[in-house]
Amino acid sequence: MILVVSYDEDHTLAVVRRLEADGHEVVHVDLADFPARGEITLDYAAAGGPAHTLTTPTAHARLDRCRAAWWRRVRPFTVDRALGTARDQNFAISETGQALHGLFHSLNCTWINPPALDGIAHHKPYQWEVARRMGLTLPRTLVTNQPEKARRFIEEVGVGRTVFKAFIASADAWRETRLVRTEDLATLDAVRYAPVIFQEFVPGADLRVTVVGDRLFAAEIDASATSYPVDMRMVLHEAGLRPVSLPSALTDRILRFMRSLGLVYGAVDLRRRPDGQHVFFEVNPAGQWLFVEERTGLPITAEIAALLSRLDGREPGRATAVRSPAARAG
Repeated sequence: MILVVSYDEDHTLAVVRRLEADGHEVVHVDLADFPARGEITLDYAAAGGPAHTLTTPTAHARLDRCRAAWWRRVRPFTVDRALGTARDQNFAISETGQALHGLFHSLNCTWINPPALDGIAHHKPYQWEVARRMGLTLPRTLVTNQPEKARRFIEEVGVGRTVFKAFIASADAWRETRLVRTEDLATLDAVRYAPVIFQEFVPGADLRVTVVGDRLFAAEIDASATSYPVDMRMVLHEAGLRPVSLPSALTDRILRFMRSLGLVYGAVDLRRRPDGQHVFFEVNPAGQWLFVEERTGLPITAEIAALLSRLDGREPGRATAVRSPAARAG
């Protein structure tokens, strides 16, 4: 049995449909169903093994049969509206988290990606340090909530040659990467409200490298001639997109970087300068790939499904994956 922890987004559904078409039993769980609409039972009997059961409006399964699990994109827990105070709501959320995350860590299965490592790997300063140690090149970067330090960095790098960006670009708080303009200098005092990422602008073509186990699927996204070359996400419909090969040394560094983070899957963003140097920006442990697959034909969905199939015992394994603590102990 394959456990999929994610809400119903198109990337998740593409893989689930392929797995089910291949005859796998897939249990698809959305964390937002808990605890208001979902039921949790962890039964540790005096004799025999434990029975772990989750029930949601769309799923019911005993998870002690799980051998492969995919941690994709999760939503916050939803509490019962009868809990009227923030204190009671927070208590219910905390208790639900203790039960579910404890269950996930205890399963005798292999995760793509292990939930705890996935969460840690989302933090960009941690990514940057691991990337630096693995020999990947970083752009000049400053993170600060001190306006004067931000002002000094911009003076050194240059107006029009410095970008600023958010740590997380969530759907409900979207902020694209922007160039610092002269008129932005008057609002720099707002930096005191929260840390901001400032970086030197790196000219060149973007590379989206989707890593699945030990396989890399690289695509060039050239937004340099589009209406917004600063952030390719804003102009994907204008940008040129094609599959490319990576230098072997860069491939090795990316794989070592992913293994150091404990990630099995990730979407790595790089930029290739005109002189050929590759600059690392970030890895998204739950990054999207369908826009690459649809325009290049790279078989990323099939590879994710194949890896989960191998972990479920259907095919001989090739890819590197990370076992849960319980599985490693066994």
